[in-house]
Amino acid sequence: MFYLVIFAVLVGVLWYLKRANQYWKRQGIYQAEPELFFGNSRPVVLQGKPYCYALLERYQQFKKAKLRYGGIYLFTIPTLVVIDPALIKQMLLKDFNHFMNRGLYHTPKDVLSMNLVNIEDELWRTLRTKLTPTFTSGKMKMMFETLLEKTVGLERSFGEYADSKEVCPIRDILARFTTDIIGSCAFGIECNSLENPDNVFRQFGKRVFEHSKWKVVLVSLIPWWLLGMLNYKEDGVEVANFFSNLVKDTISYREKTGMERKDFMHLLLELKNNASGQILTENEIIAQCYIFFLAGFETSSTTLTFALSELAQHQDIQSKLRDEIETTLAQHGGKLTYEAVMKMTYLEKVINETLRRYPPVPLTQRVATSKYHIPGTNHVLDKGVVVQIPIWGLHMDPEYYPNPEVFNPEHFSEENKASRPDFTFLPFGEGPRMCIGLRFGKLQTKVGLISLIRKYNFTLNEKTKIPLEMAPSEIVMALKDDVWVNVRRI
Repeated sequence: MFYLVIFAVLVGVLWYLKRANQYWKRQGIYQAEPELFFGNSRPVVLQGKPYCYALLERYQQFKKAKLRYGGIYLFTIPTLVVIDPALIKQMLLKDFNHFMNRGLYHTPKDVLSMNLVNIEDELWRTLRTKLTPTFTSGKMKMMFETLLEKTVGLERSFGEYADSKEVCPIRDILARFTTDIIGSCAFGIECNSLENPDNVFRQFGKRVFEHSKWKVVLVSLIPWWLLGMLNYKEDGVEVANFFSNLVKDTISYREKTGMERKDFMHLLLELKNNASGQILTENEIIAQCYIFFLAGFETSSTTLTFALSELAQHQDIQSKLRDEIETTLAQHGGKLTYEAVMKMTYLEKVINETLRRYPPVPLTQRVATSKYHIPGTNHVLDKGVVVQIPIWGLHMDPEYYPNPEVFNPEHFSEENKASRPDFTFLPFGEGPRMCIGLRFGKLQTKVGLISLIRKYNFTLNEKTKIPLEMAPSEIVMALKDDVWVNVRRI
C-alpha cells in the first residue's frame, strides 16, 4: 500500500509539472520548449549561464520567428516575453493599470523589502507621489556640491596609478566612489571608501549582491507569506540590522541636534516631520534609503566601469568627449557646475550608448493585475501572469541600432533617435513606474567621467579580457573579471 501511495504521488507530481509547462500552448501562444521542473531556467540555474545572455538569446529566438511575444517558464511559472515595442508601450504606459506591479518580494516583516521598487498597488502609488518631489532637477542641483566633493578622492586614486605607471583595475575604485556618494547623499555619512576599501559600509554593500540569482529563485518558488512567517530577510539578518540601525541613528542624531545637510536624508526628514502631518514613517525612510543605496552605488559604478572600458578602447571618442568637457568648462570659468554638466550633449550620448550596450538591469517585469486582452489578438493573459520586457534584447537589435556590438555614441544623435520606435531604449524602464532616481544616477555617472577624462587619458591594458564577460551569478549586468587600464596624466 505504501508503495502505491508513493507511486500515485509521483504520477501526480509528474502530471502537474507536465501540465504546468503546457500553459502557453493552452493559451494558443508560442512557447520556448521547456524541460520538466526547470522550465526554461536550467542553463541559468545549474549551468552558470549569465542571466543577461539567456535573455538575449530568448529575444533573438522570438525575433527570428517574427513574433511579438512568446512564452517561457521560470521552473513552472509562466512568463510572457514581449519584444514588440508598440505592445511594450501599450502595457507600460497606456494600460499601466493592468501592469502596475513588478511581482517582487516584499513583506512588512522585512523592512528593507518595503521599498519603492518592490511594493505594489495603492501602497506604491501613494509612496511614489510622496517621493517624486525629492528627485526633481532642482533637488539634484541642490545636492551637486555634495556629490562634487567625492571626485577629489576619485581623482587622487587614479592619479596614484598614473604616477606609479602601474596598471589600474578600475571596477572596485569606481564602486567605492559611488558608495561614498550614495553614503553621503542618502545616509548623510562619510564612508571614505576610496581611502578605506574595507570600511563596514562598503563591506555590507557588497554582501547585498552576493548570490542574487539564488535569492530570485527562492522568492519565486516559496510563497511570500511563508517567508514572512519564517522571519526571512532577503539580504540576511545582519544586513537588515545594519542598514536599519544606521538610518535610525542618523534620524535620531539629526532630530536631536537640528543638523541640516544637502542630501536625500534631509528631504526625507522634511516629509517625516511635515507641519501638516507625518508623510513618511521611520520604516518607510529606512526602506527608501536602502533602495537608494543599492540603485545608486551598483548601477552607477557599473555604468562608469563600462563607459571607461569603452573610452579606453576608442581614443577618438575619448578625445572628442575631452574636447567637449574642456570647451564647456571654459565657458563656465573653468568650474564644474550643474549647468555645465547639463550642456554637455556629447557626454549625454556617451552615457546613453553605455546604457544601451550594457544596461545595468537587463530586463524589467510586470505582473498582470487582472485579465488582460492583448490588443489585436485573441490572446488573454490571466491575472498574476508575469510579463517580461527584455531590455538588453531591444538594445542589441540591429533593426533599431545598426551594428549593435559596436560602441557608437551617434546612435543617440537627434536624427537616429527620431528614426527609432518608442520604447526601444529602456535602461531605466518606462511609464509611471520607471526609475525615480534616473536623474541622480546619470548625474553622478557624468560627474565621475568628467573628473577623470579631463585629467587623465585611458588606454586598455592587455590584462583585460575582450570581449568583456558577464558574471554568472548576478541578475544585474555585472562583469565576471576586472577591467585593467593604463592611466596617463593629461
